[in-house]
Amino acid sequence: MEGKAKNISFQQFEITKRHRMERNKHRSFVLWVTGLSASGKSSIANEVEKQLYARHIRTAILDGDNLRYGLNNDLGFSMEDRSENVRRTSQAAKLLVDAGLIAIVSLVSPLRSDREKARAIFEQDEFVEVFVDCPLKICEERDPKGLYKKVREGKIPEFTGITSPYEHPENPEIRVISDKQSIIESARQIIAYLDEHHHFSWEE
Repeated sequence: MEGKAKNISFQQFEITKRHRMERNKHRSFVLWVTGLSASGKSSIANEVEKQLYARHIRTAILDGDNLRYGLNNDLGFSMEDRSENVRRTSQAAKLLVDAGLIAIVSLVSPLRSDREKARAIFEQDEFVEVFVDCPLKICEERDPKGLYKKVREGKIPEFTGITSPYEHPENPEIRVISDKQSIIESARQIIAYLDEHHHFSWEE
């Protein structure tokens, strides 16, 4: 395709992901938090990071709204743009994981196929999908940004869960029921899973 970079080669460097994980004393991976708007993704991601920070674990959050101010500010909300949004975010997360950090991605990422493509760029056990499960009715009642109201008024033409599809994860590593438990409880559930499956352990 015209415009794509040519005559390039992948550079190898001496300090690797393994060196960085060894320095940090914990593994690196991506925690991919998906769910409807207002399901609680960003709040849960924030609480997970706070709890991990207290344990001296190095993290970085990639939040969907924040990314649209910078990296993804040229994208709209068509299905093609949503897929590109996921692709770019997954590549940014991979850079963080290669840097030895735990990347916490908070992104609607509505299509299973896009999330599976994101998973595919990581090594085995480096992609942990968290489904923040919350009924559409509850999300719409919460509506902290007033988006659902605008959708019902016809001011937003493409909105996930109403006028645009959201495909629930079929086999997420973690399923959080965010209308039945608090943000802190949800974060503790996620971290308990990661502890149980030795996602933080680092052997000298």
